[in-house]
Amino acid sequence: MEGSLGFLFLAFLIIPLPNFFIFCTGHSQLRCIDTERQALLNFKQHLIDPSNRLSSWTARGDCCLWEGVVCHNLTGHVQQLHLRTSYPEGGFATYEQEEAFERRSMFGGKLNPSLLDLKHLNYFDLSFNNFSASPIPEFLGSMKSLTSLNLSHAGFVGLIPHQLGNLSNLNYLDLSYNDFSYTPIPSFLGIMSSLTHLDLSNAGFVGLIPHQLGNLSNLHYLNLNLESFRIYNFENSSLSGLYVNNLEWLSGLPLLQHLDMSSVYLSKASDWVQLTNTLPSLLELRLSDCQLPFIPLVVDVHNMTSLRHLDLSGNYFNSSIPNWLYSFSRLEFLNLRNSNLQGTISSAIGNLSSLTNLDFSNNQFSGTLPQNLGQLKNLVELSFSQNSISGPLPVSFGNLQSLTYLDLYSNQFNGTLPQSFGRLSKLDTFYIDSNKLKGVVSEVHFDNLTSLRTLTASGNQLTLKASQNWIPPFQLGVLSLQSWNLGPNFPVWLCSQRNLRYLDISNTRISGVVPPSFWNLSSQIGFLNLSQNLLYGEIVNSLINLPSDSMIDLSSNHFNGSLPYVSSNTIVLDLSNNSFSGSISHFLCYKMNEPKQMQLLNLGKNHLSGKIANCWMKWNNLQLLNLGINNFTGNIPSSIGSLTLLKSLHLHKNKFSGKLPLSFKNCDNLMTIDVAENEFDGSIPSWIGHKCSSLMILSLRSNNFLGHIPEELCALTSLQILDLSCNKLVGSIPRCVKKFSAMATKDISDYDTSFGSSSFGSAIAYSRESLPLESALLVIKGQIREYSTILRLVKCIDLSMNNLSGEIPIEVTTLQGLQSLNLSYNLLIGSIPENIGTMGSLESIDFSVNQLSGQIPSSMSSLTFLNHLNLSNNNLTGKIPFGTQLQSFNASNYIGNKLCGPPLIDNCTTSGAKPHIDNIGCQDARRFVVDWFYVSMALGFVVGFWSACGPLLLNKKWRIMYFQFLDHMGYKLKGVVSL
Repeated sequence: MEGSLGFLFLAFLIIPLPNFFIFCTGHSQLRCIDTERQALLNFKQHLIDPSNRLSSWTARGDCCLWEGVVCHNLTGHVQQLHLRTSYPEGGFATYEQEEAFERRSMFGGKLNPSLLDLKHLNYFDLSFNNFSASPIPEFLGSMKSLTSLNLSHAGFVGLIPHQLGNLSNLNYLDLSYNDFSYTPIPSFLGIMSSLTHLDLSNAGFVGLIPHQLGNLSNLHYLNLNLESFRIYNFENSSLSGLYVNNLEWLSGLPLLQHLDMSSVYLSKASDWVQLTNTLPSLLELRLSDCQLPFIPLVVDVHNMTSLRHLDLSGNYFNSSIPNWLYSFSRLEFLNLRNSNLQGTISSAIGNLSSLTNLDFSNNQFSGTLPQNLGQLKNLVELSFSQNSISGPLPVSFGNLQSLTYLDLYSNQFNGTLPQSFGRLSKLDTFYIDSNKLKGVVSEVHFDNLTSLRTLTASGNQLTLKASQNWIPPFQLGVLSLQSWNLGPNFPVWLCSQRNLRYLDISNTRISGVVPPSFWNLSSQIGFLNLSQNLLYGEIVNSLINLPSDSMIDLSSNHFNGSLPYVSSNTIVLDLSNNSFSGSISHFLCYKMNEPKQMQLLNLGKNHLSGKIANCWMKWNNLQLLNLGINNFTGNIPSSIGSLTLLKSLHLHKNKFSGKLPLSFKNCDNLMTIDVAENEFDGSIPSWIGHKCSSLMILSLRSNNFLGHIPEELCALTSLQILDLSCNKLVGSIPRCVKKFSAMATKDISDYDTSFGSSSFGSAIAYSRESLPLESALLVIKGQIREYSTILRLVKCIDLSMNNLSGEIPIEVTTLQGLQSLNLSYNLLIGSIPENIGTMGSLESIDFSVNQLSGQIPSSMSSLTFLNHLNLSNNNLTGKIPFGTQLQSFNASNYIGNKLCGPPLIDNCTTSGAKPHIDNIGCQDARRFVVDWFYVSMALGFVVGFWSACGPLLLNKKWRIMYFQFLDHMGYKLKGVVSL
C-alpha cells in the first residue's frame, strides 16, 4: 500500500503541459511554450536591431533563456520583457559618442501584434529606444494582463490610443520623454483606477490638465513635468504647455507621495500651497518654473509634516523667505534657486536639521550668512551662488563634515578663507570664485581635503603661501585660481596633480621658466590658461600630445623662440602678446596629412615674420584667425580661401601686400575682416558686398586701396563698423549707405563673439565668464583704441584721409544708430546735411579739413550724446548754433572757418562808424588778418628757401655732404617710426 501511495504521489508530481512535461525533481529544465516562442520570434522579425542584441532569440532555443525574457518559474509562461537600452556606466565624453552609441544599440522598426499571444505578460519595458516614426500601437490596450508598461524615451509620436484605458490591471505607466506635441493629456487615463505610478513628463502634452486624474485614488507617484518641452507663450496656454485653473482635483489623491508639476502653468492656481495641504502622505513636491506669482506669508503646515523634498525654484516670488518654510524639521531637500527671493537668510534656517541638499542660488539675498549654518550637519550639497551675500564666511562651515558640494560663487564675501574649511574631508567640489576675499591661504587650509576634485576660486585677492616642496593631499581634476598671487616662482606643487584636466592660473604673478615636468602633464589637460603672467622660455615640443578638444591660452607672457608644434586635436590656441619670432611655416604645415581641429587661432602681437605658407587646406575648422601686429610680408596665400567656416579674420598691422585674394569669396561666413595698416593695393573688391553678407566689421584702414567706394558694399546690411580711412579712394560717398540697416537702428547687435564647439562652451562655464575673443582697433574721438568686450555695441563709419569729393549725402542721416562719423581730410564740398540732428546716437563727428560751406545746421545742437566734434578748416560761415553741446567744445574745433559766437572769441556783433579799416565787419576783419598771415608766411618761405638752398646750388661739395646727411637722418627716422 505504501508503495502504491508512493507511486501515486510521484505521478502527481508530473505536471502535464502542452508539448512537454515539467518534472519537479530538481533535475529537469524549464522550457517555454512553443506558441509564445513563435510570438517572440515574430516580434523580433519586425524590429530593427542594429547591434544584434537579440542574437539569442533563435527558432530552436528556449525562450526562457533569451536575452530580456523572464518566464514563470513553474508554468514557463513569458511574464516579463526587458528590452530597455542601457547606457554604459560613466556616460560619454562627447555628444557625438552618445549619438553613435544610440545608433548602434537602440531598437527601432515596428511593434508586431504577435505579442498578444503572450497571455501572461505582466511587465513590458521598451524604454530608451527609437520608434520615432510610429505612434503607440493600439494592440497594447488588449494586453489585459499587463501591470507595468514603460515606454519612456522610446520616440513615440502622435496621439495616445484610447485602448490603453482598457488596461484595468495596470499599476505602472511611464510615457515620459516621447513627442506627443500639441496633444492634450487623455482624460481616459482617469479610469485606470489601479494606477499607482503615472509619469507623463516631458512628452510635449499641452492644454488643460484633465480633472479626471483626480479619480486615481491609488496613485502614489504623479509626474507632469514639462521642463524639456517648455515653450514660452503663456498668453495662449493651450498652445504653450500644460496649465491648470485650480488644483481641487488633487484632493482625490490621498495616497500621493510624489508630485512633480514643474513647468506647468500654475499662475491661476492662487491657492496652490493650501491645496497641497490636502495631501497628507506627500513626501516630494516639485513646482519649479510654474510662474507662481507669490509665496504666502502664512501657511498651516501641520498636514505637511511628512514632506522630505520641496522644489519651488524658478518662480517669481519677489519676497523674502516666509517663516513657515523654516519649520520643516524633516525636510531633506530644499530648492529655491532663481525664484526672485530677497532679504536676509534667517538664523531659523538652523531648524532644518535634516537637510541634505539646500539650494538658494541665483536670488537677491543680501546681508550675512547666519553663524548657525554649522548646525546643519547632514548637509551634503549647499549652494548660495549668484546672490549679494556679504561679510565673512562663517567659521562654522567647518562643522559640515558630510558636505561634498559647496557653491558660493558670485557674491560679496569678504575677509579671508577660514582655516576651518580644511576640516571638510568629504568635500569634492568647491566654488568660491567672483567674491572679495583677501588675505593668505596656507597649507593648513587644505590639510584634510583629501576628497577635493574641483576648486574654482578665481576673481579674489588671495595669496597662496606654500613651501616649495609642498605636496597637496588632493588630486584635482579642475583648478581655477585666476587673479590669485601664486608668485613669484611657478607653483611646483602643480606637477603633483596627475588628474588635472582643467587649469586656470592666469594673472597670478608667476614668472620664470615653466618646469619640464609640468609640460609632461599637458597630455591630460584639456583646458590650460597661463595667460597674463611673466613666463618666458621656449615651448617648441611641449604641446604635441594634447588630448582631444583641448584649449590652450598662453597669451600675454614673454614666451619666445619659434612657435611650438601643436597637436591636431587642439581646438583653441591663443599665443598672442608674446615674443615668438621667425617663420610660421613649420607650425602651419606640421602633420599636413592630419585634419586640424583648430577653431580659434590667435598669434597676434608677436614678432613673427616672413611669408605665410600656403598650408591652410587642412585648417578648415577655423572660425577665428588672428595674425595681427606681426611682421609678415608678401601676398596672402590662396589656400586661406579653404577656411569656409571662418567668422573672423585679423591681419592688421603687418606688411602684407598685393591684392586681397579672390579665394576669399569662399569664406562666406565672415563677420569680421580687419586688414588695416598693411600695404594692400588695387581697388576694394566689389564681391565683398555679395559674398560676405554676414559681415559686421570691415576695416581696410591705412593701405593703398584706390578707386571708388564700390556701391556693392551697401548690400552689407549687418555692417556695424566701416573703416576705409587712410587710403587713396576717390569719387563720392555712395548714397546707398542708407541700406546699412544695422547702423540705422539703435538696437544692440546680437553679434556672437563666441567661437568653438560645445566642449569650449563647457570650459567657459568652468571659468564662469566669456572670453573677449573678438576685438578691433578703431579711431574714435580722435584716438585709436582697442575695443573687445563692448565691440558689439559700437557702430561707426570712418572714411577719413582719402580724396573723396562731392557732397555729404543726405542719406547718411538715416543711420540713426551711428555713434561715430569721420569724414575728415577729404575734398568734400557743399553743406552739412540740415537734418543731421536726427542722428541722436552720434557721440563723435569729425568733418575737419574739407571744403564744406554754409552754416552749421541748428539741428546739430540737439545731439545730446555728442562729446567729440571737429569742424575745423572748412569754409563754414555764420553763427555757431546755441546749445549746451556745441558751446562746450574747444574753440580749436571750429578754427579755419568763418564762424562766430561762443566758444569762439568773435561774438558776431558789429561796431559803429570807425576809421576805414574798422568799418570792415567782424568776418571781413578776420579774413583780412588771416590773409595777411598767409601772405607773410609765403614771403618767409621764399626768403628761407633761397637762404638755405642757394649755397647748395652753387657749391657741389656742400650738396654731396648735405644729401648724405639727409639719407642718414632718414634711416634713423624710419627706425624710430617703425618702433
